Formats: sequence, C-alpha cells, structure tokens
Amino acid sequence: MRLGPRPAALGLLLLLLCAPAAGAGDAQGEHRTDYDREALLGGQEEVDEYVKLTPEEQQKRLKSIVKKIDLDSDGFLTESELSSWIQMSFKHYAMQEAKQQFVEYDKNSDGSVSWDEYNIQMYDRVIDFDENTALDDAEEESFRQLHLKDKKRFEKANKDSDPGLNLEEFIAFEHPEEVDYMTEFVIEEALEEHDKNGDGFVSLEEFLGDYRRDPANEDPEWILVEKDRFLSDYDKDADGRLDPQELLSWVVPNNQGIAQEEALHLIDEMDLNNDRKLSEAEILENQDLFLTSEATDYGRQLHDEYFYHDEL
Repeated sequence: MRLGPRPAALGLLLLLLCAPAAGAGDAQGEHRTDYDREALLGGQEEVDEYVKLTPEEQQKRLKSIVKKIDLDSDGFLTESELSSWIQMSFKHYAMQEAKQQFVEYDKNSDGSVSWDEYNIQMYDRVIDFDENTALDDAEEESFRQLHLKDKKRFEKANKDSDPGLNLEEFIAFEHPEEVDYMTEFVIEEALEEHDKNGDGFVSLEEFLGDYRRDPANEDPEWILVEKDRFLSDYDKDADGRLDPQELLSWVVPNNQGIAQEEALHLIDEMDLNNDRKLSEAEILENQDLFLTSEATDYGRQLHDEYFYHDEL
C-alpha cells in the first residue's frame, strides 16, 4: 500500500496519468511494449496510426525529436536534457487534455464552463449540497465533501467576475498544481485534509492517516516504506513535520522525479560507450526502447507535430 493525498480535488492528480502504472503489463510487472503502445499511446486508434508510419518516416521524425531534446546542440542527450524534455511532454499532454475537456464541458459553446455545465458533464445533473448539513449515509457524506471541495476549487480558479471559467481558468481548475495563483489553495486544501490538530503542519502520524500501530506487532512493510518517504523525501529540515512548502512536494505529482528516473533508465540501457550521454547513433541503435519510453510518450510524439515538426 502506498499513501498519498486522498482525492479531495479530483483534478489534482491528473498528471500522474502520464506515468505508467507500476506492474502494468503482466502478473510479474515485466515491461511489455505491446501493452505500453496500446495503453499509453491512448488506445487502438493511436497504435494503428503508429504502425502506418514507414520505418523511414519513423526514423525521420525520431531524429527531429532528438534534435529538439538536444538543447545545447552538441550532438548528445544528457540526463538533464532528457529529464527536461519528458517534463515538458507531461505538461503538454496534460494541457491538451484539459483543452479537449473544456470543449466537452462547455455545453452551450459560449467559451465558458459554468458550475452547472461541470455538474452535467460529470454527473448528468446539477448537484447542490448544503455546506452546513452533513448526510447520514457515510458514502453520501464522503461524496458531499468531495463535491464541495470541487466547488471551492472551481470558485478559486475563477479569477474574474464572470460566473463561468474561461479556458485559462478551467486549466487552473483541472491542474491547480500547474498554475501559480492556485498554489496557496492547493496547500490550504492539503492542510484541511491532513492537518488534524490545526497547527499548520502535517506530522508523521497525520501523514500516515488512519493507521494505528499495534504494540504487539511490528509495523508492516508498507508503513516502513511510507515512514522512509516522509523522512527522506519530504521532511527536508528534519523537524518531524511537513511545513506548507514541504507539504506541496507531497501532494503535487512529482513529475520531475519520474522524468529523472526515466532519463537515467534510458542512459543506463542505451549508453553503449559509457559516457553517460546518448548520441543519435545510440538512440537509433535502440530505437524500439526509445519509442516505448516516456521520452517520446511511448511513440505518441511521432504523431504530434508539436514535437517533431522542424519549424516548432
């Protein structure tokens, strides 16, 4: 089991969808390129499009992508360049997804998504809960709480006096972690969710949530893992609690860490002369591996002119 922020904000964790699920593919969690291409290109339609490209066209577009990753144009891809490119790719596709959602949510096509339109798209009806009246049924009350938090995030994303969200505001609603003016809200919401004693910090006990240690037994493995994450990854000043900035590193998807891990993996697997960087020749030698990695979003970038077009 792995702890993380519970879904107080439905849009907060959307960027994680850009990363492959652990163990995806088969029962042993081994890497399966056929699974990656279908699940991570976005579906069978994208896989079919990938197959249609001739080897020559695949290589041409791949070379163009490699050139764009190579920021200093020295003919080699470093860990830093690969990591930066992967992070940019994550953000690009998250923004593209939000733009597509905006069109779907904007029922009357007036360039704005109202709270009622959001409800209709999400739940097929307009839902209105009383903020001050709890429900007796536990599941219904849990949903009420989530819905009210969604509404609060919707209102925070709305910067102007108009009742609905324009595209920029809708992106802030769906991806508050990507927008500066939503940072304070993300922290406030996380504190509201996890800071049980109201001291403005999240202790280890609050981080672990509802877990209660049994003195008669040792902590299970997953608890040991989570304690290590708290101490090693988040509590930077080692004071035994997470301040607002440390809390932000927990509740916001760590795409930087994911990108760095993937960059290191690619170099480990593809660096034939052990110089800790990749030449175009090394990439072409391991083309299949590169096309089933996050560096090309599992080949998806070969079909997106934003990435391979020479003029972009």
